[in-house]
Amino acid sequence: MAEIQPVRGWRYNPTLSINIDALVSPLFDVVSAKQREALYHNPLNSIHLTVPGDADPAAAAAIRLAEWKASGVLRQDEMPGIYVYYQYFRLPGSTREYCRKGFMCHIRAYDWAENVVLRHENTLPASVNDRAELLARTQFQTSATHGLYRDDDFELENYLDEAMRSPLYETVEDYQGARDVLAVINDASIIRRFQAVLEAKEVILADGHHRYEGSLAYRQARELAANGTVTGREPWNYHLMYLTNAAADDLRILPTHRLLLELPNGHTVPDMLRALETYFVVTPKEDANDLPEIIAGKPWAFGLYLAGQAYKLRLRPEAHTLLDWPTTPQVKALDLTVLHYFVFQQVLGVMGADAQRAWPGVAYVRNLFDCLQRVDRGEAVAAFIVNEVTMAEVEAVCHSGAVMPPKSTFFYPKTIGGFLFSSIADDETGNPFAEYFQASALPA
Repeated sequence: MAEIQPVRGWRYNPTLSINIDALVSPLFDVVSAKQREALYHNPLNSIHLTVPGDADPAAAAAIRLAEWKASGVLRQDEMPGIYVYYQYFRLPGSTREYCRKGFMCHIRAYDWAENVVLRHENTLPASVNDRAELLARTQFQTSATHGLYRDDDFELENYLDEAMRSPLYETVEDYQGARDVLAVINDASIIRRFQAVLEAKEVILADGHHRYEGSLAYRQARELAANGTVTGREPWNYHLMYLTNAAADDLRILPTHRLLLELPNGHTVPDMLRALETYFVVTPKEDANDLPEIIAGKPWAFGLYLAGQAYKLRLRPEAHTLLDWPTTPQVKALDLTVLHYFVFQQVLGVMGADAQRAWPGVAYVRNLFDCLQRVDRGEAVAAFIVNEVTMAEVEAVCHSGAVMPPKSTFFYPKTIGGFLFSSIADDETGNPFAEYFQASALPA
């Protein structure tokens, strides 16, 4: 089902990549304004290609990319390969070191309707257009999106571990505290084995929906311009993706809490509390810091913090039948669907998923302490504390053909920009082994 291809990656030249920590950057949709400004001071940081700070960002990226290629800042590897990418990290409050194992390659940019690459969230057109324009001007993919395939036999991990015996480079610590390591597999027989395994898989897009849709938009524009004279093998048919095994225990999804910045007109805090009791059992608690532990593992349970008081909310079982949004049972069963329907729509009157996506009265915050502090400082009315979404829930929703509420998942850690680039320019993707890796050449 999923066709993948090795790539001749573009990377910082060895004299620069010795100090790779100074060159990598957060992804475009998570980098803060403060981080951007700090990174812009380094003229060779990858932020200048991923999120250029110029009036015409795409044009600036194209100019800078041409300069970096010409001067040797970036070099293209001679041999096509699959790039192994490991991220070592710890979670707050735990001494365990996790290692998320995966690999980067090109995957065919499938339309959603083909049901090969599956999404779990909607996108914003402006962000998709931004990514498509950047791709059109540079024909360069500056950061891999994150996809998930499921292999309960863990067949590919042995190859990944072997490649990691000879890493190309690694960070000491990236912006989120993770250690990132890159290696490469050039063995053609092993690459073909990767292709054969993925050929039988669907891929769930974990992170990077806007970048993936940007690739789709660019591919569709090229197809239209070609006026029917396409082969399907043109490099713009492919997209750079980081693939990890959904069966792995080191795949972590962190919760994203909801911060109520304001009450809609006509609503008051006492009114909200009374209305919540229509649908929820509302139980006062002593310490807001205990809310994550109090609700852990309990379906349709949430923490609430406002005016210095913590509460546990638990949906009354009979209330769930009232949830009448036109979506699948898998989505209706989600904690976050319950929160968005019963709290934001039924209690606060923000009607429907589309209105809630556009509503400026809610912010999405991952850090519990930040949520509580912003309420205490009067910057927000209330904080709704949630459980994390499970991988099983993500898979169930994707296979149902529906999407989750906004900001449902935060796969941790994020991949980083600047570790590996790939080109979709006609004159930069060829190699003498290309035909060997085509689907028609693979063993049945």
